[in-house]
Amino acid sequence: MRIKILPKLLFTMVLALVLTLSFSNSVFSDEANLRVDPEIKDRFKHLAQELRCLKCQNQTIWDSKAGLANDLREQISDQIYAGKNDVEIVDYMVERYGEFIRFKPAVNQANIFLWVGPFGFMIVGGLLLVRYVKSRKAQTEEDNENISDEDRLRAEAILKQGGDK
Repeated sequence: MRIKILPKLLFTMVLALVLTLSFSNSVFSDEANLRVDPEIKDRFKHLAQELRCLKCQNQTIWDSKAGLANDLREQISDQIYAGKNDVEIVDYMVERYGEFIRFKPAVNQANIFLWVGPFGFMIVGGLLLVRYVKSRKAQTEEDNENISDEDRLRAEAILKQGGDK
């Protein structure tokens, strides 16, 4: 019985080793396969940090380990070696993948409301709050003026009784 378990255990261990090596190889070899010379590494890193991984959506393609991010890094590398400047490379990526690929979107007519809208809402909300507070203050003052002397004396007596306890 022990002999039958040994081949299954050995097979499981070999399978786990193969899967581990293939995973680590795919994650860490992606960056090594890019044609990035030390002279342009800073430029490459800057561009890769400006663009969003379309799969991860909350990471730059520099930080992401997704396969799509590796493809995008490779495209940046190819564009750099094709002699394109940074603006041309970013424009190419935006043209191909849309404005969403920018980690920090540009301000333009299509998204101006996204940049200005929150400030507009804060200003309008602040103005409405000031207006509300002033109207409540005026209402309170008006209510205080409408109280008769008799009611005022009665209220003071009640407050005095509560303070004595």
